[in-house]
Amino acid sequence: MSARKRPGAWLLLWRYAQPTHRRLLAAGALLAALTVLAGMALLGLSGWFITATALAGLVPATAFMFDVFAPSAGIRLLALGRTGSRYAERLVTHDATFAVLAALRVQLFLGWAQADAARALLRRPGRLLFRLTSDIDALESVYLRLVAPASAALGAAVLAGLVVGALHGGLGAALATWLIGAGLGMAWLTARQARRPAVLRAHAVERLRARTIDLVEGQTELVMVGQVGAQLQALARIDQRLARADLALNRLETAAGLGYACAGTLTLVAVLLAVGALVTQGVLGAPAAALALLVALTAMEPFAALRRGAAEAGRTWLAARRLAPRMQPSGGVPLAAHEDPAAVALRMVDIVARYPGSPDPAVRHASLCLEVGERVALIGPSGAGKSSLLAVATGELAPESGTVSFASPCLLTQRTELFQDSLRGNLLLAAPEADDARLWAVLHDAGLADDVRALARGLDTPLGEGGLGLSGGQSRRLALARLLLRDAPLWVLDEPTEALDTATAHDVLQRLRRRACGRSLLIATHLRREAALADRLVVVRDGSTVAELARGSKAFDEALLQLRPD
Repeated sequence: MSARKRPGAWLLLWRYAQPTHRRLLAAGALLAALTVLAGMALLGLSGWFITATALAGLVPATAFMFDVFAPSAGIRLLALGRTGSRYAERLVTHDATFAVLAALRVQLFLGWAQADAARALLRRPGRLLFRLTSDIDALESVYLRLVAPASAALGAAVLAGLVVGALHGGLGAALATWLIGAGLGMAWLTARQARRPAVLRAHAVERLRARTIDLVEGQTELVMVGQVGAQLQALARIDQRLARADLALNRLETAAGLGYACAGTLTLVAVLLAVGALVTQGVLGAPAAALALLVALTAMEPFAALRRGAAEAGRTWLAARRLAPRMQPSGGVPLAAHEDPAAVALRMVDIVARYPGSPDPAVRHASLCLEVGERVALIGPSGAGKSSLLAVATGELAPESGTVSFASPCLLTQRTELFQDSLRGNLLLAAPEADDARLWAVLHDAGLADDVRALARGLDTPLGEGGLGLSGGQSRRLALARLLLRDAPLWVLDEPTEALDTATAHDVLQRLRRRACGRSLLIATHLRREAALADRLVVVRDGSTVAELARGSKAFDEALLQLRPD
């Protein structure tokens, strides 16, 4: 992303908005301007009407001739229109903003689904949550507190210039220029001064959350090593930095409010002196002077609404800067579907791949072909590159060179990944549309149905974080049931029975063997019992595939015997 300019926050919102959402964003800004204009017109017309009525009443002849119906009807229309446009503006702007933010969250999920993203996420799991919540939410102020108020403020300046310009051209032009210059200038100055404390505040909030989570989840370890006090002191220091940043932002927002109040007062005084001189010269009448004064009175108020968005502009800028890289298409070699899905499940040709930040390739000119229905085991010593080849085969590691194509894979990792949800919720991750009958079927095939039936709440039994509440064997069987639920032509297994007792491991493997009929299997293993599932063994050394051994050959049997027994 360094070679490309990151889009600003508003461009980020606009880019990922659907055409319907874009129209809603434009309509919301228009309604915001219409609401402000209706309020200004209502106050100006009311002031003109009251003054004109009072002057007309001084002379009986003009009192009977004065038309009170048209102005009063206009006042009622503006009052009703202002109320209606305000309500519509709230509905439209918030609906459009939430829809665009939802689209951004989806796009961010897609960005984190790209190659290498899951591994980066495991290193700092709190980062994605912060991006999905605080950073995405920070972007809403771009539209709700900057774009929409700015459109309303500019409309107010134009209206004030036109109304006063109709009375006196030079005065109207000067008023519009002053309003735009002073109003936007103070907002820009506030945003510039607030960027640093806003960025510091965002960093402090993120660190405070991370440290608090570390304290809660690691309190046992912290007590054992006597570091609870140090952790609390670190939290207190972060909280102090957060408080200082909040104080700085509050002072800037208060100063901006004072600045807008002073600018509004100066505007009113200047217009009062100008119209007073024009009335004295006989250029304007008293009702027109009242109209100009009341319009000037309200003209600076819409610009004051920008101060909150300007104070948060630094946070918004940081959020856009953080999110933009994951909103861009990933580089690397594209993972295309293979040409003949009926014959080949996986094909890798001369693959070179390395992990981010690593000087040496993890995969070096490796090639592998897996036929439909074939079972292949990758064997080799620890660190040989077996898991790296699996990462390439599933799209988790993008190759630097070479070509890779595969059918839709389903991965069973060495570590059982379960979530703090019900048993049903963990299973439905693989097939959200599955009914209970299908869930019970895969639980039966995984050998877990009897255990689940013995639970008081069955499929609705809640699990703790990481599957807390199940034994290691039960957790592995639940992960297997989820794999069976996924109708994928290619199953990729990374040491599927590691850390299971022998009886459980053999049972899991037998169930895998039965359900894998017609599917392709790619297994990374150093265990004899897992490699025995394979039709072919592929020896991996230093990130390269160095030998292929077919079942029935002497070399296959010898390699199998060299693997670790039960």
